Amino acid sequence: MPVPSGIPAPAFEMLDDTNTLRKLSDYRGKNIVLYFYPKDDTPGCTKEACNFRDDYSAYEKAGVVILGVSPDSVESHVKFKKKFQLQFPLLADDEHKVADLYGVWGPKKFMGKSYVGVLRTTFLIDTEGNIKKVYEDVRPAEHSRELLAEFGLS
Repeated sequence: MPVPSGIPAPAFEMLDDTNTLRKLSDYRGKNIVLYFYPKDDTPGCTKEACNFRDDYSAYEKAGVVILGVSPDSVESHVKFKKKFQLQFPLLADDEHKVADLYGVWGPKKFMGKSYVGVLRTTFLIDTEGNIKKVYEDVRPAEHSRELLAEFGLS
């Protein structure tokens, strides 16, 4: 179960695609879209990231920070970001500690196989560092537009 809305967002530190340590506290005073996705350069994750990329100017204009998190390495994030010209940080949670902390590491099924991995989930974090809203079972193709509507940007 993901951590619920209405509570302080769990603090984290992760390296981003530039090998810079990013902390949640670095973004205090800003609205944050913290989105967890399973894997770089896979169909659904690419669709979701590219939609954020295509809508990025609207988020930026509104002062909303987008942070993508997956269990991929910094090196994988560098390739993914460059290949699709993503403008926002991708954070490497390669030991899935932050996914565990946010309650989004769990059992999944794909093509009849069971395994454990990231449950595609997004957290809206407000300027005070509290979780405003949680989106579970995100549909990658529609998610960015859904969030823009949440911020009154669509």
